Amino acid sequence: GELLAGRAREILGRVDAASVELATRVGLRAGRVRLAGFQTVLSTLVPKAAAELSRSHPGIELNLVDAHPADGLKMLRSGHVDIALIFRHADTPLESEEFRLTHLLDDPLYLVSDRPHQRLEDHRDSAWVGGCERCRAATITACERAGFSPRIAYSCDDTVVSQSLVAAGMGVAILNGLALHAHRAPGIHTTQLADSARQIYAATYGDPPDPPATTALIEALTSSA
Repeated sequence: GELLAGRAREILGRVDAASVELATRVGLRAGRVRLAGFQTVLSTLVPKAAAELSRSHPGIELNLVDAHPADGLKMLRSGHVDIALIFRHADTPLESEEFRLTHLLDDPLYLVSDRPHQRLEDHRDSAWVGGCERCRAATITACERAGFSPRIAYSCDDTVVSQSLVAAGMGVAILNGLALHAHRAPGIHTTQLADSARQIYAATYGDPPDPPATTALIEALTSSA
């Protein structure tokens, strides 16, 4: 009896494993994955990952939505997306530990001006181009570490516009590497800030494992980073 019971458990285990494998294969042949991302990753990392996903799993449909990280996490929690791309700075805690994070890359920060070989300290009295109220924290933190508070004269979330203002001599800015990779205005000069970078993550929500299509996209994002 014990032998038969053991054999039955072994058979059931193999059936369960086969069912999981079949579901995974089906999920990779056809399915949908919804991704929320912010501007700079949508214009740099995501297109490469989308192309890789299309090549490796042509049956998976990818839906994209442009969203600030805070909004992306809300959409993730409410079930409107499957993955949210977010960024964090070293001194910024995640609002909740319920999200599962996959690190994609570190994105360095740069001082952007219309003159070469500049330092933060050179711009204590300069006009600054900053993001919106919730996006300018990195600029304020970097300047405060250099011993001053920036005078933010222009509030702009569009990094192309920010670079154009800098190139025209209207002010200076701190921008991330992805933004400068996506577009670099003629006439600007950049200086990488030491020990200053933001971390880019793919966030998922709920108990693991993720659905096959979600896992496939995270793998494509990781390999494209």
